[in-house]
Amino acid sequence: MMIMVIITLSVREKFTMLKTTTFALMHFSIAFSLAYLITGSLVIGGLLALIEPMVNTLGYVLHERLWARFGHEDSAMAQR
Repeated sequence: MMIMVIITLSVREKFTMLKTTTFALMHFSIAFSLAYLITGSLVIGGLLALIEPMVNTLGYVLHERLWARFGHEDSAMAQR
């Protein structure tokens, strides 16, 4: 099913997916590296590399909702 979806995407959408994937990999790598350097633990480094991006994503969604409600008018208009 996923392969069918990827095949039907436009070139721009495929590029966006690739860009998002490489950004996520970079994010995980940085989170793991910093946690490992600070703690010296592969387990803690791995856990933080998985947990931090998930929490960050939820924070981003909350930020966008708050910005749409209380932020600049143009931002609220974009949500409609």
